[in-house]
Amino acid sequence: MQATNQASAYHMSRRCHGALKRRKGCVINVSSISGSSNDATGAPYHMTKAAMEHMTRYLACEWGGDGIRVNAVAPWFIRTPLTEPLLSQAPFLAAVRRVTPLDRVGEPREVACTVAFLAMDAASYIT
Repeated sequence: MQATNQASAYHMSRRCHGALKRRKGCVINVSSISGSSNDATGAPYHMTKAAMEHMTRYLACEWGGDGIRVNAVAPWFIRTPLTEPLLSQAPFLAAVRRVTPLDRVGEPREVACTVAFLAMDAASYIT
């Protein structure tokens, strides 16, 4: 889980640093609210997302001088094949909805639109 959730983002970002610097590019990591809260999905997942978020903050500061923006999107529960076994349990879904201001589960498209916005020039001051 460490290799998938955090190390891969770190190594990919580091390898792309030169190209990102030349093009004033951006890095957008996909984390989870689990990086800063507890949703009972397990310590290893939470730890890797917390590490990704700290790495994102650190790289945003370290690479900002190079004109590279670094952001993370940290969604709450999104309906995916991975979350469907949990969300298909009525008590679990009710608990998620109860603590979600919009009273619903998110959709993958909503995360994708957020990532797309962060990649646009319209987000040029967000890091």
